[in-house]
Amino acid sequence: MDNDTQHTDYLIGTPHSAALVAFPNPDALATSIRATAIVFADPASVRLLDYIERIAPSDATVLIIGETGTGKELVARQVHKYSQRHTGPFIAVNCGAFSESLVESELFGHERGAFTGALNARSGWFEAANGGTLFLDEIGDLPMPTQVKILRVLQEQEVVRIGSRTPISIDVRLVAATNVNLAEAVQAGRFREDLYYRLNVAALDLLPLRERPGDILPLARHFLERYGKRLHLSSYDLSKSSEDALLRYPWPGNIRELQNIIHHALLICKNGHITLDDLHLNPNFGTSLRPNNAMSETPSLRALENALKTLYEQPMENLYDTIEETIIRTAYHFCENNQVQTGRLLGISRNILRHRLKRFGYLL
Repeated sequence: MDNDTQHTDYLIGTPHSAALVAFPNPDALATSIRATAIVFADPASVRLLDYIERIAPSDATVLIIGETGTGKELVARQVHKYSQRHTGPFIAVNCGAFSESLVESELFGHERGAFTGALNARSGWFEAANGGTLFLDEIGDLPMPTQVKILRVLQEQEVVRIGSRTPISIDVRLVAATNVNLAEAVQAGRFREDLYYRLNVAALDLLPLRERPGDILPLARHFLERYGKRLHLSSYDLSKSSEDALLRYPWPGNIRELQNIIHHALLICKNGHITLDDLHLNPNFGTSLRPNNAMSETPSLRALENALKTLYEQPMENLYDTIEETIIRTAYHFCENNQVQTGRLLGISRNILRHRLKRFGYLL
């Protein structure tokens, strides 16, 4: 878990006067899939920052929607920074990091003896965020019983620890984030409709990096400077061809992928000068922004598109769940039941994969 005593965000100017938000100690997050910096240079990002500044002073719950690696936590920190609660704690919790048996203890706390191993009373993250902001990432991964309790906390502004009957009053603003379509999850019965509407008071749609191209080069230069200094390079820059390639690439891994590519390029380039040959962009995605009809670009994708059309012509119940389960199952078997490799193949976190495998009955 992270709070603002560990990672405090800051706002600086890039060489092109674009607002950049980053963690002051990003190397501590080196194994994380989250973005460690976000820039507000593209017109869409500038509009988002303006919207953040307008909704932040209220105490309304906020739902941030965006793909993995787009900078959802940094956006949440900006909501907190511009709010009336900026002097209070900011607590970030990844809901997908806990098993179903532990998640309620982590969120709501427990009393001594509440369950096996509860040797001492412990406050939960809602209590820890009292007077400030609680950021719940991957909220779509929460089990339904926990969703019910969170709704009650939001309505009553109080928590009851596991093993206790005494409510504890709290004053917390909730900011939630998800990389899944919660509206579809509601329709599929995987997310409570009442909680969805309670969260979706102020929605922030965080576009993927490919849809805000004006942010790409400022971010690239930020990572260039960070890793250039870390590697003790006297100079570092991007060639024109490498900049053009970065702008054309669709960035399926978003900001985190850009960060890794710049870091690797600096490790192998000569004299800190990154050329097109130094950029190891994923060849499966090419170096151009994929058009809307990209599904027809390769024989394998055309075959998949035809198979889906056949299913659409003969619809079955729970078609989306069936397709998702098939994707998860075949990828899991293809990777010989290796969760890390399966998650990497599908481009999802291991926590999300485990949640899906349990739901489909492939894990106990």
